[in-house]
Amino acid sequence: MEHERYFIKQISVFSENRPGRLAAIAKAMEEDGINIFAFSIAEADGFGVVRALVNHPDKAYRKLTGLGFVVSFTDVIGVKMRDEPGGLYEVARILGEAGINIEYSYAYSGKEAAVLILRVDNIRSAIEKILAHGGSLMEAAAFR
Repeated sequence: MEHERYFIKQISVFSENRPGRLAAIAKAMEEDGINIFAFSIAEADGFGVVRALVNHPDKAYRKLTGLGFVVSFTDVIGVKMRDEPGGLYEVARILGEAGINIEYSYAYSGKEAAVLILRVDNIRSAIEKILAHGGSLMEAAAFR
């Protein structure tokens, strides 16, 4: 389908939440020449989840699982938004009015625009609604 060009493959790394774990993940990425474009860290009950967008997700998966980490993939979207007051509201309003739930998000200010990374409960509908409202999405190819 045409919308799949917007499906960005995010890696999620599950690990004990203890000193040095993020350093071990970052070192593994450095050793294999994998660039981390954006990441977030969440914690629950002593375990952490590092979610990241990298330029070689399959290579990152092999490297990290080889080191004993539990890793999974999730499709997310990258919404270019205005890097000014109201930019986040505009995206959240479009999705909220369409009944699309944002499960989690994180953002970064990229070269072209601020980018909101979203995990939503209906990715195809979210893409359609954002594009229909004149929004702009990052293509997955930008993260390779």
